[in-house]
Amino acid sequence: MAQIQVQRQQAAATGAAAPPPPQSMPTQNGMAGGVATGPIPLGSTSLYVGDLDLNVSEAQLADLFGQVGQLVSIRVCRDQTTRRSLGYAYINFTNGQEAARALELLNFTPLNNSPIRIMYSHRDPSLRKSGAGNIYIKNLDKAIDHKALHDTFSAFGNILSCKVATDASGQSKGYGFVQFDTEEAAKNAIDKLNGMLINDKQVYVGPFLRKQERDSSTSNTRFNNVFVKNLSESTADEDLKNVFGEYGSITSAVVMRDGDGKSRCFGFVNFENADDAAKAVEALNGKKFDDKEWFVAKAQKKSEREQELKGRFEQSMKEAVDKYQGLNLYIKNLDDTISDEMLKEMFSEFGTVTSCKVVRDPSGVSKGSGFVAFATPEEASRAINEMNGKMIVSKPLYVAHAQRKEERRARLQAQFSQMRPVPMPPAVGPRMPMFPPGAPGLGQQFLYGQGPPAMIPTQ
Repeated sequence: MAQIQVQRQQAAATGAAAPPPPQSMPTQNGMAGGVATGPIPLGSTSLYVGDLDLNVSEAQLADLFGQVGQLVSIRVCRDQTTRRSLGYAYINFTNGQEAARALELLNFTPLNNSPIRIMYSHRDPSLRKSGAGNIYIKNLDKAIDHKALHDTFSAFGNILSCKVATDASGQSKGYGFVQFDTEEAAKNAIDKLNGMLINDKQVYVGPFLRKQERDSSTSNTRFNNVFVKNLSESTADEDLKNVFGEYGSITSAVVMRDGDGKSRCFGFVNFENADDAAKAVEALNGKKFDDKEWFVAKAQKKSEREQELKGRFEQSMKEAVDKYQGLNLYIKNLDDTISDEMLKEMFSEFGTVTSCKVVRDPSGVSKGSGFVAFATPEEASRAINEMNGKMIVSKPLYVAHAQRKEERRARLQAQFSQMRPVPMPPAVGPRMPMFPPGAPGLGQQFLYGQGPPAMIPTQ
């Protein structure tokens, strides 16, 4: 385990001796180790084992955990279709003391070169999903692993889960998560460790925020830097300062240029005060200068911009699908000679065709499929009823409502799941068939066309 040195910035600055790392605390059953103090949760005979290598089997877990106590059951959770391990398992002991000892002794033990993560199994997911007691730690030294992080934070309360994020090769990403059983313990850890030095690196410790909460907090963040585009080529730095200076004090204003000094028609303006920046964005966005309509907004990082564009694209796709729900038809098994005009002529008798297209490859050869959109759902339904299965140039057409890729995949998966063969129950009768008198038995042969012999019902 990487040794963790926790020091206050003040101690580092003054050269004072740093406090030692938190010592192991006595556990519920009186033993010292990595399990923090706290009451044994309900159903404490059941353990969750995560971060499993995908090749770990029940037998390996039985060999490891069987050394601690008597096991009731072991189950590695697997994908229903592929039977591939999902990377976690559940283990049940006969009593809570053995489960607590396994949690203490075996947590973060390498199995197939991958440290396993053990915690009590909580059947009620409300605590886990609520995020209560969950904290986020970043700027961690790469030498800090799961156990080192656990030992550091176990002094503040009972830890339900502790994890350092790692890449595919097992190297730390520099951040991790710790979930306590109470909000008080999490708040205490934040108050004591936020801004302190761990392995000579100042760490951030704060409440864990879900992605939606992070996105909303990002959108409401105050900003000083403003992005402006669609500038005239003649616009210079001084022009930006004059225009934006009316809304507050500016620290810098620059028009971006290429290697030859030619304007790239966008720039950045930085305000001293965030309120002035917001005021300038509200007033100048969409305003015309030199017959050019400026776009003025908060300056964004590339990741923030990509996330915003992705959200807009997904929203526009959803709106387009909702708009044409029940109007758009998919046609396949088209003859190669069918053109857009012929396809429109075939379907126009059922209503107003708003768009029509035969799908083709880059060389212009038909792929045998196409789309037709009607003005009303009734017209589309009438076209399906009349045209599906109809012979067109010696080929029967397939006509149905057009579906998105995700919807089509879900429908096919549902169909395949219904087609799975149902396992037959084991036979309860005698293993060797018994035949009534007169029917072919042992040593006798069946004649061609003869029916199967009847079985004598079991007693």
